[in-house]
Amino acid sequence: MNYELFLAKRLIADKQHKNSVSSPIIKIAIIAIALGLIIMMIAIATSIGLQHKIREKISGFNGHVQITNFDNNFSEITLKPVTKNQDFYPKFETVNGVKNVQVYATKAGIIRTENDFEGIVLKGVSTDYQWQFFKEYLIKGRIPNFTGKKKSNEVLLSQLIADRMHFSLGQEFNVLFMKDDPAKAPIPRVFKIVGIYNSGFQDFDESVVIGDIRHIQKLNKWKANQVGGFEVFIEDFSKIKEKGAAIYQALPSVPDQLESNTIVEKYRGLFEWIALFDTNTYLIIFIMILVAGINMITALLVIILEKTQMIGILKALGSTNWSIRKLFLYNASYLILRGLFWGNFIGISLLYLQHYFKILKLDPATYYVDVVPVYIHFGYIILLNIGTLILCYAMLIVPSIVISKVSPVKAIKFD
Repeated sequence: MNYELFLAKRLIADKQHKNSVSSPIIKIAIIAIALGLIIMMIAIATSIGLQHKIREKISGFNGHVQITNFDNNFSEITLKPVTKNQDFYPKFETVNGVKNVQVYATKAGIIRTENDFEGIVLKGVSTDYQWQFFKEYLIKGRIPNFTGKKKSNEVLLSQLIADRMHFSLGQEFNVLFMKDDPAKAPIPRVFKIVGIYNSGFQDFDESVVIGDIRHIQKLNKWKANQVGGFEVFIEDFSKIKEKGAAIYQALPSVPDQLESNTIVEKYRGLFEWIALFDTNTYLIIFIMILVAGINMITALLVIILEKTQMIGILKALGSTNWSIRKLFLYNASYLILRGLFWGNFIGISLLYLQHYFKILKLDPATYYVDVVPVYIHFGYIILLNIGTLILCYAMLIVPSIVISKVSPVKAIKFD
């Protein structure tokens, strides 16, 4: 008779027996593994999801790399223009991995109504502007059209500003722009709301209005070929430091004093904050695997204690310590796989529920997003499963050594 197969079947059958001493311990171990995998999966999905969403929104408003006049020095408002007659515009051919280059300019203004006023930043863009970002967050109306020969009065406004000023789609409003000389009267402009967006990024939504760059050129008395700067989009965000340095090296020294800065440099504090998510995620993974491993060690020791007599009988029949240890390890692996199965089933279900139904909300003033974003990729899910299985299995090897210490004579008499 194959005693090893016999014992394996008995172990699996007995662990499911209601009267088995180890039954509740085994259930707790399976639940611990499942719960640990669910928490790790959610931690990784939300951490990466939040990082991606924040990066996406910052780059949507700024590009990945901004090229401006050196004297602007991180200013949100364009101080000095640059000529758009550059070798890198409209295509940055000297640096690989650059997806798009577009011009922009910004100018501060004040929305004025009969009952209220609001400070805004008019961001002027041209026909080369990529609207994919705003199309995703457009909730009313359409994208402005700046292709005409004359400058357009159409603007894209955030829902936050529209609600504060009680504006509606299609409404016209006045904006006052200050002159260089504060003693002179401000310059009024009339704009028409053709689209309302809501990015959920309050820092930008509360001030940014998208309009025609030709308004800013005229207000600042610039030439037609002068702009505030260039927004450069790269294909792979993970290479932003490398590409940012390459773009800087490719800039000409004349006729303008050009400077380039990545959004990571411009919003250093924000990116340092989201980088902490990785540290928190690693800590959660370590704790969850440790808890699951300890529960499995406890379960294995209880099973060994419960099967002491059977271990003694097998040893008396000639089974080696290693062959018996393998049986208990196989049985423990089966329990780990059960925990992983339920952990995957519940964890993936919860992630898809959040992805499609956006159940959990966040305060955009604190987290820059209004719902908990989740990043679902089966690559990290598979790695989590493999890592949990290997580490838990490795942690079980040491307590299984207890089997080699069991004396056949004493074990058979054990009660």
